[in-house]
Amino acid sequence: MKENKIKIFLIFIIVISPVYSLSFHDDIPPAQLAAAIESEMTDEQALAQLLMLGWVGEDPSPLIMEWIRQRGIGGVKIFGWNTADTQRLARTVGTLQRASLERQYNIPLLVATDQEGGWIRHIKGATSETPGNMAIGASGYPRDAYLSGYYIGKELALLGVNMNFAPSVDLFTNRDSVLIGPRAFGSDPVSTGILGAAFARGQLAAGVIPTAKHYPGHGDTSLDSHGILPRIEINYDTLWNRELVPYRMLVAEGLPAVMSGHLAFPLLESGLTPASLSSWFLRDVLRQRINFKGVVITDDLMMIGATSYLGTVPRTAKQAIIAGNDIIMFSTTPVLNDQIWSYLVNSMRDEEDFRQTVRASARRVLELKLTYLRGPESVPFIPDPVRVEAELPDPEGSAFFLNLAARSVTFVKPVPPDSLFPLTSENSGRVLLAGRFTDFFTYGRAAFPGASSYSYNQTTNPANIVSAARNADTVILCLSDNSDLRMLGSLQQLNKRVIVFSVLSPVYIESVPWVTGAVAVYSYAPESFAAGFSAIIGRIPAQGVLPYEW
Repeated sequence: MKENKIKIFLIFIIVISPVYSLSFHDDIPPAQLAAAIESEMTDEQALAQLLMLGWVGEDPSPLIMEWIRQRGIGGVKIFGWNTADTQRLARTVGTLQRASLERQYNIPLLVATDQEGGWIRHIKGATSETPGNMAIGASGYPRDAYLSGYYIGKELALLGVNMNFAPSVDLFTNRDSVLIGPRAFGSDPVSTGILGAAFARGQLAAGVIPTAKHYPGHGDTSLDSHGILPRIEINYDTLWNRELVPYRMLVAEGLPAVMSGHLAFPLLESGLTPASLSSWFLRDVLRQRINFKGVVITDDLMMIGATSYLGTVPRTAKQAIIAGNDIIMFSTTPVLNDQIWSYLVNSMRDEEDFRQTVRASARRVLELKLTYLRGPESVPFIPDPVRVEAELPDPEGSAFFLNLAARSVTFVKPVPPDSLFPLTSENSGRVLLAGRFTDFFTYGRAAFPGASSYSYNQTTNPANIVSAARNADTVILCLSDNSDLRMLGSLQQLNKRVIVFSVLSPVYIESVPWVTGAVAVYSYAPESFAAGFSAIIGRIPAQGVLPYEW
């Protein structure tokens, strides 16, 4: 009976009553209202729903406001350069949303960001620093993934951010990767799928739309698609049974959104076409074989990994839509009559198939918004500055992230940890703390009150640290990258007790088997340094397990 009433109402507003205008807030099921609004839209209005743009500065730029007010774009992407002041960001989000809600149909923006946790935290300011995905993998508890997603999402919701480009379900396959590393839960596809699904459910519980990335998987390359198109030389069986396992699991759990990556798989049917521009990857594999029903969004189309294939941004944008992306994302704001816009509009006018593709994507975007952005539990369109001031960082979240950091601390080879730890002021002798992070020294001196400190940078002569360490009995060095590894290598000649305090990816420890011992945490959040030193001195047990094969 209710469905019949809805159908009659839709017939009335679309056919009989030319005066009535549909609204995003009409009490109609998402799929039906999305179809009704899309059918009323002009081609330009439909196309605009596919655009997600970034802007420069902490305040809304005049150009981004023009795109919202005059074109009615579907979304905005918040980058790190927009977010130093969270109060200011909240006001900015409110300004952007008001402009969108004032347009015909009262459609809100998708307001998206990258807040994966750990290393990738685009919205800084008062938000929580967290241990990150590899710490979750080291703890091994799906509940840690769920609560990480929930508390990160809860903070984003306060700021009016309703979509998060997380979880990252790339696998820790290529250990030389400078892009993935500790952003991965680990190397095991099934564990990654379980933890990724739990993280996504936590996000949804906070009202934020999760987005799994970077489809079909960025883990098996050492290259960064921001500056080059990586080639991943695997066959289909490997792809299906390794990279795609997390996506298969998350899609079965009702995942609402996927981000496509700028990655080439030359041994597969897509050849050298980036996955983000490949209909085989997005339509044949993701939609037909994996049965994904949600929205597909590109990674930034300004990245070289995307534009290098077809040569121009307008052609890349059109191919992205043809391939099966529903949202095309740009880190910068084009001028209002940029060739990107005119090229896509003209293509809709001249090519009926392309026009229908755009309109189908607009309908999916509208349905996503209507499903997740309406109702009392959804993210508020206009953030409350009083709540932002009072509730960031989330106090329950802060306690949880400290506990997660503690659960994930890992004692790593080369020596049995029981023969070395706990190491205290009583048995350590004279301690030298060496590293580059302020929090490393803060928590290191709290654990070893009499310790001396040696701070260096990437250009420091390694001979200097050798001189600083000569009078120490124990050196604790913070290892995060190759420049730290260079400093660490210079200490081997001293035959001292050298302990590695690894942050981010622990793989560098493998190249220094001569060190006395090593402890791994997986981010440079204060909680991770506190937990690592607490484990070293025996205040807490090191319960974490490396989430990949040593």
